Amino acid sequence: MVNFCFTEEQELLRKAVREWCKKELTLEKIREMDSKGEIPREIIKGLGDLGLLLMTIPEEHGGANADWTTACVAAEELGYADVSIAVPVLFLVENAWGFVTDKYCSERVREEVIRKAAKGDAFIGIASTEAGGGSDVAAIKTAGVKEGNQWILNGEKTYISGTEEAKKIGGGHFLIARTAPPLPGAAHKGLTAFYLPINTPGVEIGKRFEEMGRMAISTGSIIMDNARLPDDYRVGEEGKGFYLTMEGFDNARLLIGATCLGAAQRALELGIEYLKERKAFGNPIGKYQGIQFDLAEMWAELEALRSLVYRTAWMNDEKYKNKRFTPLEVVKYISAVKLKAPSFAFKVFEHVMLWMGAWGYTKDCPLEMGLRGIMSYYIGAEGTMNIQRTVIARELLGREYLSYK
Repeated sequence: MVNFCFTEEQELLRKAVREWCKKELTLEKIREMDSKGEIPREIIKGLGDLGLLLMTIPEEHGGANADWTTACVAAEELGYADVSIAVPVLFLVENAWGFVTDKYCSERVREEVIRKAAKGDAFIGIASTEAGGGSDVAAIKTAGVKEGNQWILNGEKTYISGTEEAKKIGGGHFLIARTAPPLPGAAHKGLTAFYLPINTPGVEIGKRFEEMGRMAISTGSIIMDNARLPDDYRVGEEGKGFYLTMEGFDNARLLIGATCLGAAQRALELGIEYLKERKAFGNPIGKYQGIQFDLAEMWAELEALRSLVYRTAWMNDEKYKNKRFTPLEVVKYISAVKLKAPSFAFKVFEHVMLWMGAWGYTKDCPLEMGLRGIMSYYIGAEGTMNIQRTVIARELLGREYLSYK
């Protein structure tokens, strides 16, 4: 039996998040955050009070034990409210990477950061990207050498979300480093995951990058110069860091899909309001078929995307809860979500702004924040478009077929 209904609990969550957003994340507030380049402390605490931060981890660790469908409901509502995408970025980074950290970390890490981050009293993010290893995760150069019961880390991570937030409120990042030489044809082996507190001696936060969008959340670099970590801060087994990172990326890509869904919905609704009010040649411009056809096409694509996002969320839940699907069976759907959602959301913002004409080009119109913010996902945050195409083709054709010689 196919059931397209959300549970009562999920509907209650959607209502609670939307009501909170109406009060705390108004378009005026979003514009203020975008201009100042900061998510106010009370917003982060509010997310924690709502139980949205690290909602995917077990209750005994400070979370809500929410499944991924429920997390997508929250992500969609936050994307609908904050079209600049800054707060949704905070939400998805904390949930996707807090989840994978909590799943494999020591109790010491849970006590030092996980439980605090769930309340909004710390930040936990992801530090994988390097200047020469973005999409090619296995090519990273950051090195970890074990000395007794400690690890010495050297290297630099770049384009890392939440560097300023971690510095201000405490916390750190899930990080991967090479701890064994790469093997021929298996460079992804020999990587180990760690939790890196931002205040670790030997860690320096580099300059904050001036991005074009999602201005309220910081993006910076992390430089490690003989940074020492106790082995308690290792996440998972030695040499398994690549697999943990891929698990984090999969869950993050799913939440990105839901975020883009909410943002596109909001943009389309604002566009519909405009089509009914703006008059040209004596009629509301929504009466002209040229715009009607554009509207109809985008609504149909929006509903198709909604089905893809929530079907994939259900599959992801079944993977974790009932082992009905393997990770490899789910990954091509997750990549399809990441492939389609940002490009579609960008298209909606672009077309609605074209409907609005000159007003759409001003900062009086909130949609320009969304166009700038969504571009970060379109360019490649959490995986470029061509990486998603490669993953999908690999799973459709078979890995042996695509092994290069």
